[in-house]
Amino acid sequence: MAFVVAVAQQKGGAGKSTVAANLAAALAAEGHRVALLDTDPQQSLVRWHQERQKQGARARPLSFDSPSGWRVPGALDRLRRDQDFVIVDTPPHAETEAKQVIRAADLVLMPMQPSPADFWASEATVKLAIEARRRVAAVLNRVPAQGRLRESIIAALGERGVPVLEPTLGNRVQFATAFLDGLAVNEAAPRSPAAAELRALASVITAMAKE
Repeated sequence: MAFVVAVAQQKGGAGKSTVAANLAAALAAEGHRVALLDTDPQQSLVRWHQERQKQGARARPLSFDSPSGWRVPGALDRLRRDQDFVIVDTPPHAETEAKQVIRAADLVLMPMQPSPADFWASEATVKLAIEARRRVAAVLNRVPAQGRLRESIIAALGERGVPVLEPTLGNRVQFATAFLDGLAVNEAAPRSPAAAELRALASVITAMAKE
């Protein structure tokens, strides 16, 4: 049975789609069978996947779907049987699709920039996860090289009982340029610091799936 990761955050612009795509590709690079689902009406991953089809051998194989409405539970059930991991990009608000995915998830992964706005917006995502009795963890994204806000956000999340995964994703241009080409950063720039951060995150998710 697949380990389902709902990538969820109620604030738009937190890097949800980028994290979902990169995590899926990084897990596939480790040899896992991975499906990536786009349930966000903005459909950023639909466009990313279209670009990915042009990349040939540079891109690791991924199963992809963009279900909506009543199709979401069925797609999750089917893929849970056939894959090792199912990574789902959810809408940036508490719509039906987001609730459906969170209820079906083994982990609610919450990308957050180290900012007050992201922290405040995370309250709604944490509430949905708690109501669904699902495990939730945050991953800090677009983290600047310097600044004290990171530690403050980690401490504040800890007070809410939300763990922050140790690998953080820096504010690195490689993530954006790879995404534009339909690739993950480990495929476009495998020796970069960004790729090392991504591989570390994938390793943590793999370990959590085994717990």
